[in-house]
Amino acid sequence: MKIAGLQKLTLLDYPGKTAATVFTKSALWQNGQRKLHPCPFCHNADLVTPASDKPSPMLLPEEEFFAFLKKRQGLLDGICITGGEPTLQHDLANFCKRIKDLGFLVKLDTNGSHPAILQYLLENALIDYVAMDVKNSPVHYAETVGFGATNDTSSKCNFEIQPIENSMSLLLQGTIPFEFRTTVLNELHTKDFLLETAHWIAGLANKNAYPLSNVAWFIQQFVDSETVFTGEGVFTPWNEDELRSLLPTLQAILPKTALRGV
Repeated sequence: MKIAGLQKLTLLDYPGKTAATVFTKSALWQNGQRKLHPCPFCHNADLVTPASDKPSPMLLPEEEFFAFLKKRQGLLDGICITGGEPTLQHDLANFCKRIKDLGFLVKLDTNGSHPAILQYLLENALIDYVAMDVKNSPVHYAETVGFGATNDTSSKCNFEIQPIENSMSLLLQGTIPFEFRTTVLNELHTKDFLLETAHWIAGLANKNAYPLSNVAWFIQQFVDSETVFTGEGVFTPWNEDELRSLLPTLQAILPKTALRGV
């Protein structure tokens, strides 16, 4: 497991739990194919490398991490695994199992791009909570995750929405607690886009017979910083009053929609 960082205590990352957070490092390209969807507004640019063979001198040895965990047994409830994109790690399942064998809960943060990995983790009870990023409505998804125009099929960067939808449907089967979350920016989201996203989630929930009243969807305010993937000053946050005024409309579709960071 490529561990690029460790936050030894968080009261925010795992809802209702005391936890530590592991940051995984991921390669943007592997074997000539794009494997990661690093959103242009991602705050963890340092966790994405341009090539899988690029040196990573600051990685934390896995055994050092587990030595830390053993000292925190009885003190922490769980471990959050975030990234980068954790599902790109070939040994993620074994990593989760080792954590659970020590008595900790496991929360996974994911962009949903690898549903087969997510399905394996769910079926083998290796994760206990999932926070999945739903970046935008299907029509605008490709542009939001940095693939250019949705209808551009001319390059190997062509984006497919189906894996994202498959991951959403897996979570909507309701085997473990989960949340969807969307970070909003003036440059990439409009009120109509968010309404389209709400209806998309609701449609998948209905298809999977999952109660709309139980779908947790967080609208997150964008915060600019120098660590943003495309650099500081490129994107701007929504007006907070506009977000608050839109919330009841979104809640009419998904009642558990809530604002985060506002």
